[in-house]
Amino acid sequence: MTNSSRTAGTVPGRLPAAELERNFSDLHPALGPHEAQVAADRCYFCHDAPCMTACPTSIDIPLFIRQIATETPEAAGKTIFEQNILGGMCARVCPTETLCEEACVREAAEGKPVEIGRLQRFATDRVMSKNEHPFDRAAATGKKIAVVGAGPAGLSCAHRLAMKGHDVVIFDARPKPGGLNEYGIASYKSTENFAQAEVSWLMRIGGITLEAGKALGQDVTLEALKADYDAVFLGMGLGAVNTLGVPGDDKDGALDAVDFIADLRQSTDLSTLPVGRNVVVIGGGMTAVDAAVQSRLLGAEAVTIAYRRGQDRMAASVFEQELATAKGVHILTHVQPVAVHGNGAVREVEFEYTADKDGKLVGTGETIRIPADQCFRAIGQTLSGAPEGLELSGGKIAVTDGGRTSVAGVWAGGDCASGGDDLTVTAVAEGRDAAEDIHTTLMG
Repeated sequence: MTNSSRTAGTVPGRLPAAELERNFSDLHPALGPHEAQVAADRCYFCHDAPCMTACPTSIDIPLFIRQIATETPEAAGKTIFEQNILGGMCARVCPTETLCEEACVREAAEGKPVEIGRLQRFATDRVMSKNEHPFDRAAATGKKIAVVGAGPAGLSCAHRLAMKGHDVVIFDARPKPGGLNEYGIASYKSTENFAQAEVSWLMRIGGITLEAGKALGQDVTLEALKADYDAVFLGMGLGAVNTLGVPGDDKDGALDAVDFIADLRQSTDLSTLPVGRNVVVIGGGMTAVDAAVQSRLLGAEAVTIAYRRGQDRMAASVFEQELATAKGVHILTHVQPVAVHGNGAVREVEFEYTADKDGKLVGTGETIRIPADQCFRAIGQTLSGAPEGLELSGGKIAVTDGGRTSVAGVWAGGDCASGGDDLTVTAVAEGRDAAEDIHTTLMG
């Protein structure tokens, strides 16, 4: 466990094992062949497909759906992987309801889009179930690139570079690769150890070596990597979590939501995970929803998401918000934390009601206390340990087109880099595009 250790108000095993297994089963079960055919037949195969424009990796969505419709799912999978080598995970975790499916013509006409995400999973799963890798490596270039971070951006970058004939070494601080996909998403979104299976499949391209348990700034330095490699790509994500900055924030039971989610993802027995009766999650993004919903699924009796602005301002999609409320989570808006109360351990969280005044968020002076024996912070992360000499922008590594940083020979992408929207699919696109720029630069 990282920091979600048991406190006085939290106990493991609130629900029987069979119920826990049902609660954490696949949120969107895979389509069967007939279901995929029916879903594919709904596509209009638009010439100027708005769904394709809405996809950060620019997958040719009409083409791969037509390939499914013509009973060539392996070809469909390769169409997806050409643009997004982590298309299997993205099919599971992407907020398609605000990306490709929201742009679908069927959504505009009928309020029911083509199930692009589930069709993508159908096609990618078919390809990944085969013994062979869909791409071949180019002839060896003799170039060697270091990739820091084995998350979506780093993996995407490494695969594209390896495919072009370069040798790649990935350094990652954690014991297992995958980054956000392995440690940072709700367990019901990615089941059956899919994140590790995907990494193993991706590395079949060859030419990629993983150095796990090696953190930038501790075990390796940027200067050493620049000296030993022809290029460096930084994709290590964000390591620090924002604090509440209120009295009592350090009490037992006041925890980081990302650590709770990571503990849950790595657990082999959910009945051993402690959860409170009354859980409060502070924040309005996907991490807040994942922590809140999973608390309910572990057996918490009352779970509240507390957000400082209106529900329409929450970063979590409408689908995620509705999922939370369907699981029994209460969403309380226009409140900001002012104190965490309790004698050593969390017992209540005090909030002040807020209002928008002249475009600014202000407190109204009216307060409310919510009982809590667990309180999760989900108010964003910040870059930790950025190497000296790199220009920053908005607290992240500043990059230009192609992911170039202010330091020659160093590229960056994913959550640690400026721009983007902190989505897996965006990180994949940035890693891929940086790899193309690195290749062009190295090969003259």
